[in-house]
Amino acid sequence: MDIFKYHAKKATAASRPLAERMRPKNLDEFAGQSHIVGHGAIIRNAIENDKIFSMIFWGPPGCGKTTLARIIANETASCFFHFSAVLSGIKQIREVIEEARKQQNLHRKRTILFVDEIHRFNKAQQDAFLQHVESGLITLIGATTENPSFEVIPALLSRCRLVVLKPLTTDNIKFILTNAVKDKKKGLCKTGLAITDKALNHIAGMADGDMRRALNNLEISASLAAGLAPSLDKAPQITLETVERAIQKNALIYDKTGEEHYNIISAFHKSLRGSDPDAAVYWLGRMLHAGEDPLYPARRMVRFASEDVGNADPNALGIALSAMEAFRFLGHPEGDLALFQAAAYLATAPKSNSIYATYGIVKDVIDKTGSLPVPLHIRNAPAKLMKEAGYGINYKYAHNYPDAFIAQEYLPEEIKNKKFYTPTERGYEKIINNRLKNWRTLGTRTN
Repeated sequence: MDIFKYHAKKATAASRPLAERMRPKNLDEFAGQSHIVGHGAIIRNAIENDKIFSMIFWGPPGCGKTTLARIIANETASCFFHFSAVLSGIKQIREVIEEARKQQNLHRKRTILFVDEIHRFNKAQQDAFLQHVESGLITLIGATTENPSFEVIPALLSRCRLVVLKPLTTDNIKFILTNAVKDKKKGLCKTGLAITDKALNHIAGMADGDMRRALNNLEISASLAAGLAPSLDKAPQITLETVERAIQKNALIYDKTGEEHYNIISAFHKSLRGSDPDAAVYWLGRMLHAGEDPLYPARRMVRFASEDVGNADPNALGIALSAMEAFRFLGHPEGDLALFQAAAYLATAPKSNSIYATYGIVKDVIDKTGSLPVPLHIRNAPAKLMKEAGYGINYKYAHNYPDAFIAQEYLPEEIKNKKFYTPTERGYEKIINNRLKNWRTLGTRTN
């Protein structure tokens, strides 16, 4: 090898971000996601037996979707292509399909196509994969942070196995960060770097389950520590103060080992549920004063508005969303007031967990009954052939009847008359409850 090319290659490798250098090459180096990569789990079994199937990885940023796809490429006898839906289109898809045919015909080799951020492809682009996934010409691995049920077309989703990845735990992140500090070849050990437990805990806690963010923050902190070391006349060490200066975020007062962080968000949530506005604003203030990302409690309040208030006060969800948007618009300190306003409103709103309970019942019934067919009378019938097949027959248009109500069955035959939603007698749900009772009485008389 040319000496200049050799040194250039070494320099390029050394200049890669720490998160890229520390990317695991095999499952033994992979941390977290034991439910899919542990011994006997679905992905490990597929890799070990070289029987890779088309799948969609769904999980938050930095949880290992891309890394897992690369491990599959490294450890299986396949031709591997990787492109991002942000930068690629139909032209690139066609080029990959053509190359896959060559690999199959000339080398009898399977092609794995990894599509990052597959949710960014439109329907036509996703359609382009269908016949090739079904024929087995390509094995598709898509990665998305968005719910595939809404972002991936049903035809493609039905041809792929959905694999859900979870946010990495604090312990997972601390394990990888420790390895990055100690690794002599790819990590930071060659600089003689050390890190304190407090600094390690703070970086892991700030990551919010995102390994890439944690490694980036570690690398920035290491760079700052190395710059300070000569002036301090000692080996570089990442301390809590170094991390705070590097990532411009103070350590949370309650984030000792991570436990107090969750204790306080729990206290906040339970104070809201318990209708105590004084406690709710106190715990919110504790979080914000400690340096917590304000969008974290804001997101929890949005969830709370549906889970614990629901239709007892339909305005609650709008208040919570508006508060979050107001903070995004105003920032500190003006935007803090919107969060306090929302907390006080939610704490004093009438409470109902009926929507939360309804969601659980619906999920359970769907898990047990699967994809039940839509009753013929409420199917859409835009074409003559559909009408002749009985689509839309005997459908009763509610607006043609008194009070825009007419009793008819909208659920599949197998679960007809099933009651999922049971409103309480609190707040606006009392009105909903009376309305439903009246409709159900009319329905009984009609039937």
